[in-house]
Amino acid sequence: MNILDVMTANEGYCARHTDTPLALQDRAKLLCWQYNQTRPDEGERRAALLRELFGDCHPLTFIEPSFRCDYGFNIHTHGLTVINYNCVILDTSPVHIGENAFIAPGVCIACAGHAVDAAQRAAGIGTSRPITIGPDVWIGANATICGGVTIGAGSVIGAGSVVTRDVPAGVIAAGSPCRVLRPVTEADRVEPLRL
Repeated sequence: MNILDVMTANEGYCARHTDTPLALQDRAKLLCWQYNQTRPDEGERRAALLRELFGDCHPLTFIEPSFRCDYGFNIHTHGLTVINYNCVILDTSPVHIGENAFIAPGVCIACAGHAVDAAQRAAGIGTSRPITIGPDVWIGANATICGGVTIGAGSVIGAGSVVTRDVPAGVIAAGSPCRVLRPVTEADRVEPLRL
């Protein structure tokens, strides 16, 4: 098994920084830089760059610059995906984003971590675990989603939350560490203006 097999598997792992494919990271940095230089009216160019960068990129994937990721090939969008300004995805493991996902400004989705032991950390040993964002999820501004987390369908993550554990479907969760506050209910429905 080579490092790419390990990185693209849907399991956690531990590796040395010297094992990581730096050339693929350089490729992602270049594609992100190109994406971040596009004009607002260059939708087709943005879509082409995301198709080249991501492992799977649904045609309804929209990302506002500035956007950064580690590799890109480990990011998979499965339907309408709206990612607002200044998002970072550290995709050292697979990141699956379900349809109708809304990701607010400043969100960090981080599969990657470092060894807790100081000597191991100094030696460049890191960890990584996959992240799954279910369909119909809204992640609020400046939230951080940590490695190994699954967010269930239809849930809302409050702004500024640090999500370290799985969040079930159909709930509002917030805080640091993030915890379930209550279920999403019919009372949460809003009435739009009739213009």
